[in-house]
Parts: sequence; C-alpha cells; structure tokens
Amino acid sequence: MQPRRSWVSRPGVVVLGALGALGMAACSNGSSPTTTSGGTTSTGSASTTPVSSTTSSSVPAGTACAAGHLMMSVVGSQGAAGTFELTFALRNSSTSACPMDGYPSAQLLDASGTELPTHVVSGGNYQFTNFSPSPVQLAPGATAYFNLAYSDVPTGGETTCPTAAQIEVTPPHAVDHDVVTQQVVACGAGTLTVSPVFSAGSPGSQTTAPPRS
Repeated sequence: MQPRRSWVSRPGVVVLGALGALGMAACSNGSSPTTTSGGTTSTGSASTTPVSSTTSSSVPAGTACAAGHLMMSVVGSQGAAGTFELTFALRNSSTSACPMDGYPSAQLLDASGTELPTHVVSGGNYQFTNFSPSPVQLAPGATAYFNLAYSDVPTGGETTCPTAAQIEVTPPHAVDHDVVTQQVVACGAGTLTVSPVFSAGSPGSQTTAPPRS
C-alpha cells in the first residue's frame, strides 16, 4: 500500500445556491476499487442499487495520470436544501504530460484515516455530474476537474450519516490515490455522485461550482 499524501483544501462546505446532489467512488486501503455492474462502487458495510453509466476509456493501460503526480484540492462548493456540490482540481505537478478519461473513485475517511461506508455513483442524474466523458491530455502544470455531489439528509431508516473529515481520491484508471481534507456529511450510506474529469474549456466546466476566491 502506498502512503497517503494529504493535500489540504480550504475548509468547510460553503452553502450558496441550490443544486442537485449525490454520490462518488471508493478505494480500499490503496488498492483498486471494486466496481459493481452499472457504474456504482461501494465499500464498508454500505450497499446500493447500481446506476447505469458508460465508462469506456481511450487511455492506454499504464499511462493514466497517477495520483502521485497530481496536486489535489477542492476549489469550489455550493449547495442548499441538504444537497451539495464540490469541485475538485487535479493539477499535474510532474514534468510530463499524461492522459485522463472517465470517472474518478473516492473513499470517505474520518480524521484518523479510518474508512467510512462509501458508495460512488458515476454520472447520476444531476446536471453537473451527468455529461459524457471526454479525453483530457494534462500538460505539466495544467489542471483537470471533476464535480462531486452528496446529501446530508437521512434516507430510509437512517438516524445518522457518515461524517467524513477527508476524501481519498483515485484518478481515473490510476492505481494510487491521494487524500484531500474536506468535511462531508454524506447520507444514503455515504453516497457520492461524481462527474467525469474535464478540462477548464470543456462543456462540463459550465456546470462547475463557482471557484473560491
């Protein structure tokens, strides 16, 4: 298992405008996440119904951007009525270009790094997560993004929801991960919904949470 590196984003979730919500991917102790059919990933004791998504990729095996070469941070947040959106930035800190295509994975962690129940849905039904993946060639110093949604409203028989202090992120098709400090209260057994990665000039950037100043 590779050691986790923690890139600290600016704290908290800023509650601004209204948006839709929820879910993301899971990575267990640095190993590759286990994905069920239909594009839903789960860890811990959580379980969920798979959600349809297409995750085909143009990235050759072994060439995807590695987490160890990326500086990760939360650069935008917005939400209301119990649903929230975060925008993550993945900046290439290496001296070589690398390709990205598809959906990242994620795992909720508490402050000590212990894994919490996590469910990741790729795409989902929200405007800022539901758009087609497209290849991103990430030059040295360039940044790619992805959006993540979640809800802090209990569902079903839930009385409490996992409260995470960190999110472990695995870039698309990567075998390593990084940790971003971000408080998240994710109901629905830790459900997170993620968009595909996109560049600043892509159609997906029009649905991004506003960057923090």
